[in-house]
Amino acid sequence: MLDLLVTNATLPDGRSGMSLAVQDGRFVEVAPGLAAPARETLDAAGLLVSPPFVDAHFHMDATLSYGLPRVNQSGTLLEGIALWGELKPQLTQDAVVERALAYCDWAVAKGLLAIRSHVDTSDPSMLAVDALLEVQRRVKPYLDLQLVAFPQDGVLRAPGGLAHLERALDRGVDVVGGITHFERRMAEGAASGTLLCEIAARRGKLVDMHCDESDDPLSRHVETLAYETHRLGLQGRVTGSHLTSMHSMDNYYVSKLLPLMAQAQLNVVSNPLINITLQGRHDTYPKRRGMTRVPELLAQGMTVAFGQDCVMDPWYSLGSGDMLEVASMGLHVAQMTSQAAIRQCFDAVTRNPAKIMQLEGYGLEAGCNADFVLLQARDPIEAIRLRATRLQVVRRGKVLAQTPAATANLHLAGRPGQTSLMYRSG
Repeated sequence: MLDLLVTNATLPDGRSGMSLAVQDGRFVEVAPGLAAPARETLDAAGLLVSPPFVDAHFHMDATLSYGLPRVNQSGTLLEGIALWGELKPQLTQDAVVERALAYCDWAVAKGLLAIRSHVDTSDPSMLAVDALLEVQRRVKPYLDLQLVAFPQDGVLRAPGGLAHLERALDRGVDVVGGITHFERRMAEGAASGTLLCEIAARRGKLVDMHCDESDDPLSRHVETLAYETHRLGLQGRVTGSHLTSMHSMDNYYVSKLLPLMAQAQLNVVSNPLINITLQGRHDTYPKRRGMTRVPELLAQGMTVAFGQDCVMDPWYSLGSGDMLEVASMGLHVAQMTSQAAIRQCFDAVTRNPAKIMQLEGYGLEAGCNADFVLLQARDPIEAIRLRATRLQVVRRGKVLAQTPAATANLHLAGRPGQTSLMYRSG
């Protein structure tokens, strides 16, 4: 007897009338119209069953700290970094853990079951590192939390920056991070990228580099990142995050850069909500939006994801862990409004970040973990348009969260009743 049988599901690739059979926390069969005895059944009623949402770029050590010790008045990246520096001496491990766990609760309710979080390694006390390692341990039964050793103050710029990063990796942090554009000189930024990639190659780690998060068209550290990836044989294991300077770069230079990045099999994470909020702050009009060249990167065959980046912290006062909001903003700013492009934006918060994080057992095929979200929508396009309600969030075949279907009770002359924003053709 099966543990769970999901019937009449629509999958993101367009297959409808599908059944998903679950045994011992895994899908054992995915096919149309299965009929088999099961301890539990779930009739999806033609609605969309998606793999869980995945966020490949977040800062969980800072989340939910908005207003501490003050608010970012200029709205710039640099004031946010300075503000975080003011806050760090006031942090306690218990407070960081509590805020992070609260955010993980939000995430699960939104069907977000895997997060890659950067954690600041610049503090010699390793307070944030130890806090998030504790969070990682505590959420493991219901959420995959991957940690990146992130030298917020610059691995070369800050005293002891390299030693602190190595200590974080020794403690069990998963991925090597960096912030090349925040080093004191362009040359030191490039040198830090080389150094960090070499550490990753030596330790057998993935790399996720904050890279060219700037409006400066001459900030070109992604070129170094692509070169070092190729030189060290790290193809497919290295991610460039943000890459906002590509928004401002000369088109001829980009025509050379894109093939180099593709040859290195670089992954890219764009953070639409934060990139368009922090960038262009020194412009009058027209204002640059700052988001990297997502359609062009996808056209080169690179794996591109959208990240949440920040929620209620020194850099961003909003956010809720809703990856459909992230996808919606990404498609608007990148003008990805064709049917195919909107589906690519859905992939950018599901399949693509899962690939970047190298999550095992992710997907809706036999043998994959029985992790999925039942959405109040009939396809990925409708899911983004509606920020669809997560009717059920399931991990390893067990329900983690449920939300009632969204309906409106109307009190209109001649048209009383309930309505839904889902579109039914025919």
